[in-house]
Amino acid sequence: MTTSPTSEHESRWGGPRTILGLVLAAAVALRLVGIRYGLPYGNLLNPDEQNLAPRAWWMVHGGGLDPHPFFDYPSLLLYVLAPFQAWQDEPSFLAARLVVAAIGVGGVAAAWWLGERAYGVVAGGVAAAAVAVATVHVAYSHMTVTDVLLTTLVTLALGLLVTDRIELAGFVAGLAAAAKYPGALVLVPLVVVAWGRWRRVAAASALLLGGFALGSPFVLAHPLEAWEDFRRVNSRSHEGWLGFEHDHSTPIAFADRLWEALGPFLVVAVAGLAVALARRGRADRVLASWSVVYFLTLLPLGAHYDRYVLPLIPALAALAARFAALAAVLALLLVVPLTWTIRDDRELLKTDTRIVAARRWEQLRGGIALDPSLPYVATALGTIALKLELPAPWAPPDPNRDVRELRAIGVRYVALTGAVEDRVDAARDRYPREAAFLDAVQARRLVFRVDPGRELAGPWVAVYDLKR
Repeated sequence: MTTSPTSEHESRWGGPRTILGLVLAAAVALRLVGIRYGLPYGNLLNPDEQNLAPRAWWMVHGGGLDPHPFFDYPSLLLYVLAPFQAWQDEPSFLAARLVVAAIGVGGVAAAWWLGERAYGVVAGGVAAAAVAVATVHVAYSHMTVTDVLLTTLVTLALGLLVTDRIELAGFVAGLAAAAKYPGALVLVPLVVVAWGRWRRVAAASALLLGGFALGSPFVLAHPLEAWEDFRRVNSRSHEGWLGFEHDHSTPIAFADRLWEALGPFLVVAVAGLAVALARRGRADRVLASWSVVYFLTLLPLGAHYDRYVLPLIPALAALAARFAALAAVLALLLVVPLTWTIRDDRELLKTDTRIVAARRWEQLRGGIALDPSLPYVATALGTIALKLELPAPWAPPDPNRDVRELRAIGVRYVALTGAVEDRVDAARDRYPREAAFLDAVQARRLVFRVDPGRELAGPWVAVYDLKR
């Protein structure tokens, strides 16, 4: 009796369901470890958390569904988070993070489905494993940000295109755009795979608009305000943010971000992309066109954030997984990003240096000026807790970054952190006034300094006394 490939695969590995269960269990564990990092403060793991969790809380505590005037992002994630804030007395960053972690695990399952529909069950397992351990995907599944929801919905839309469900793919692409505007780029592989079937393309395009309107209706209700916010955020991404002034050229920078996410697995993914461009089957056209067009949209950006490569990871994972004969080799290659992810998760189990520092400066007597990314905690008897502005290529210098000015308004202490000042110091040619302020403050008496170490994670924090 001849044993089928499927039954042989099941006898060796326990069957697809067993493998999927193990991959999802690993994905859950990696995303829950360190989920409380930096709490109760909402700006230590990622400052964007303060833009989302409090707004979602306010929606179900009298604010209503209209996020106006905030349209830096579309609204879908706010609507997903809001029900889980309903029973909270104040914005719960933990509840919001748990929702995003669940979405991230869902994205692993979506990667399995995409890989399986594209190239077979072995490819599904490899693709899911790659997304499960990818460092960037795991990292942002710990944070209340829009990128993981975008990635999960894009993965589902690509899977629908692979299975030729064009219209439904258009609707899910609209939801992806309602999570974050670049989701609309799924229209490109949609047109590629449905080329010549223009009625279906038109129907899918209409459903894309419908999905976007359903997920973010008030963008359409306030089009001018939404456009201004979109234009402002997009312009800043093109100009860059603090820390990217002396980065590599954009293609190299984002290729490096992908390497940091997948390690040597990325080499096989690029080979899979080359094969897809040559063979041009339906799955090949979907995955290759998405990968190419999305990467091209990254090239004008001056801000090379690692989260920007997230929507590429499931597609690249599926393209690598097409080499089913190399499944064992690919699994071995994934040990590298798994090791990096475990290292990062271990750091999240430590206490953030900024929490320790905040507890200490609460006992000081006098006003304090705080670097961005520090907890907004005033001193015990101080009447001033001033937030300094984040230096940026598109922003004029903050007039408060001046020792004389701070002393004139009653500020005695300044709290600086390496999360800001190390980047200023590395780009002194771009930020001469901010670098001069750093030098002037560091010339004052050091009250205390907290550095990362065995039990602490995060950047260094130092508090200086301006009167001595």
